[in-house]
Amino acid sequence: PRIRAKPIVRHGRTMFPLTRQPGGLQAYKVIQEKPQQEEPEPRVHEGYEWLYVLSGRLRLVLGEHDVVLGPGEAAEFDTRVPHWFGPTPEGPVEFLSLYGPQGERMHVRARPKKSD
Repeated sequence: PRIRAKPIVRHGRTMFPLTRQPGGLQAYKVIQEKPQQEEPEPRVHEGYEWLYVLSGRLRLVLGEHDVVLGPGEAAEFDTRVPHWFGPTPEGPVEFLSLYGPQGERMHVRARPKKSD
């Protein structure tokens, strides 16, 4: 069976929830047609975020960094660092956003087993 959650439209972004349970890690498919404002206004909050660009170009302002991600590129960051992201002026962007509250990370990196 397929579950189709209602999209959330907020600040010019359409977010499609991909996670069914409340709390913990949340996943969204996000589509944004144009930037919310002319100049980014970075914000901070508790959590950890991972972004993966599906199509278009995503501008990410993260602390002192200002980068543009294209399809197939990803970014991972602590949301306590001032950040903002949105499409570039060239057109819309479609991306996946995974968000973990309270600094929760998206994945655990495997370490090789130590031999005794």
